[in-house]
Amino acid sequence: MNRADLVSAVAERAGLTNADADAALKAFADVVGEATRRREKVSIIGFLTFDTTHRSARTGRNPQTGEEIQIAATWAPKVSAGAALKQAAAENN
Repeated sequence: MNRADLVSAVAERAGLTNADADAALKAFADVVGEATRRREKVSIIGFLTFDTTHRSARTGRNPQTGEEIQIAATWAPKVSAGAALKQAAAENN
């Protein structure tokens, strides 16, 4: 399912126009992105949890040359599935 399919499905289920559903989806993504930048956790119980995790600096290896390189510490997004989403994915197994 791509973005257009998602917008159409949300619009149909919520009784919205495609433009309103697209605006809601964009607003949701913006809010989650801003919270992630502030290192805040966003939880939708049973569905998804958006969080950030700190990756420490480490030594890596260039796969082409084998040369060791230093990889800087960074923050990375982390998304975890909730119980209801896991259950939905496991159905029909």
